[in-house]
Amino acid sequence: MFLTIVQIVVSMLLIACVLLQTQSGGISPVFGGGGEMYRSKRNAEKFLFIATSVLGALLVLVSILHLLQR
Repeated sequence: MFLTIVQIVVSMLLIACVLLQTQSGGISPVFGGGGEMYRSKRNAEKFLFIATSVLGALLVLVSILHLLQR
């Protein structure tokens, strides 16, 4: 039961991280937009990228443990 709850929580956090990521593109940098906002935004995107990777690996690990427990 504990691993099921951990699996649900990790998957919800992973979904949130993926949904919070923004696509780097758009037309704003073409016209000089961004600037300093880009620099502070980059740190948040880097954190979300690392968090997504860690949560994905954790979800795989918890899922394997959950299967082995049965």
